[in-house]
Amino acid sequence: MKIHSRKFDYDLIVVGAGSGGVRAGRIAANHGAKVAIVEGDRPGGTCVIRGCVPKKLLVYGSNFSDEFEDAKGFGWNIGPISHNWKTLIEAKDAELDRLEKVYRDLLKGSGVSLIEGWAKLTAPNEVEVNRKKYSAERILIAVGGTPQIPDVPGLVENSITSNEALSLSRLPEEIVIYGGGYIAMEFASIFNGFGVTTHLVYRGEYPLRGFDEDIRKQVARSVERRGVVLYPNATITSAKKLQSGKMVELDDGRKIYADEMMVATGRRPNTQKLGLRDIGVKMGAVGEILVDGKSGTNLPSVFAIGDVTDRISLTPVAIAEGHAFSDTLFGNQSWNANHTNVPSAVFSQPPIACVGLTEIEAKQKFGRIRVFLSQFRAMKNTLAGREEETLIKIVVDASSDHVVGVHMVGPDSSEIMQGFAVAVKIGVTKADLDSTIGIHPTAAEELVTMKNERQT
Repeated sequence: MKIHSRKFDYDLIVVGAGSGGVRAGRIAANHGAKVAIVEGDRPGGTCVIRGCVPKKLLVYGSNFSDEFEDAKGFGWNIGPISHNWKTLIEAKDAELDRLEKVYRDLLKGSGVSLIEGWAKLTAPNEVEVNRKKYSAERILIAVGGTPQIPDVPGLVENSITSNEALSLSRLPEEIVIYGGGYIAMEFASIFNGFGVTTHLVYRGEYPLRGFDEDIRKQVARSVERRGVVLYPNATITSAKKLQSGKMVELDDGRKIYADEMMVATGRRPNTQKLGLRDIGVKMGAVGEILVDGKSGTNLPSVFAIGDVTDRISLTPVAIAEGHAFSDTLFGNQSWNANHTNVPSAVFSQPPIACVGLTEIEAKQKFGRIRVFLSQFRAMKNTLAGREEETLIKIVVDASSDHVVGVHMVGPDSSEIMQGFAVAVKIGVTKADLDSTIGIHPTAAEELVTMKNERQT
């Protein structure tokens, strides 16, 4: 057990009570450190309060419209249906309140002091909160990111971000969403699922830049078929508030009229008001804190984890980084969070999941690759009358036969991908998959029966 030094108020001050910061604080305290965590909003952070959790609850809610429609093909007589948005938002808020209490209790149970207020670093070993200064041997920054709105006339004052979209007092009849990333795609699916006329404007030919090209094309076809109106290769040049609703103008002169305007063009590290540059912390072009493999900055007392470092902006990654940080510095158990083969999912409709390299990345890294592709209409869709297809893709290093990428668009893709992420992580080969018996009839069995090789 670590004996607390009397030189500082704390052994560790964590700035930010999100998932990564809370994990780091709890683990450090369990190792015997005296720990405080500073939070200016609600414990739980982006993921729990205004990100993954509430968004997934809205995704679940919006999925029911498809289920009602599909049920008719299976003999269900579906009468008139309606949805009460207010009821859903109240239920979602109640769940967030419960989770916030869980986080508060976790901190209390671990012996971590919660300091409520906005933090600013005033020295390499000093944090100021509510005009009071606290000192610590080490400071960990875990404040995450914040939505970024482009500098376009009228956009800031006439649009909402994902923060506000999660708590709208009423559901709009028509919405414009600006962005082609995973947040834009997920909210386009949410609103569309609730019957909102949804316009999605993005700069590329296909949404989801950085994902595999076949996945991008497939999901664009699928969401458009579900009713989302797509505006590829387009940017918004202005936004205006009208007497009734809002209007945006695109770079080609087209105008879109809607009740609401949402911007989802990315997030930036939430470092603007922390005073980091003033004390000499090195930062990148978008405000990200530059760190080494141990999450250390150029100052020996200051560390950073999670989205604020702009490495891999996923909650489980931040948690792993926080755990590794505290084990290493306070528990004499040195290890680094592993940032290779990190699986991810997009909870659009249909959902997307992947692990490993895209086809383009694999070709750049290995040269000779093999690509296996399966595209099929899921069994449920046949009776439902839904024309939507599932797509599964496996990318293999030709020289070693190792599977280096798995990509999927279709129902249950995120649940399926978690298991295959383990396989890719430990070096599964295509021969291993071929020798595995599939569970029939499932979509997942395609991953172990796939023979259709595409020329690369």
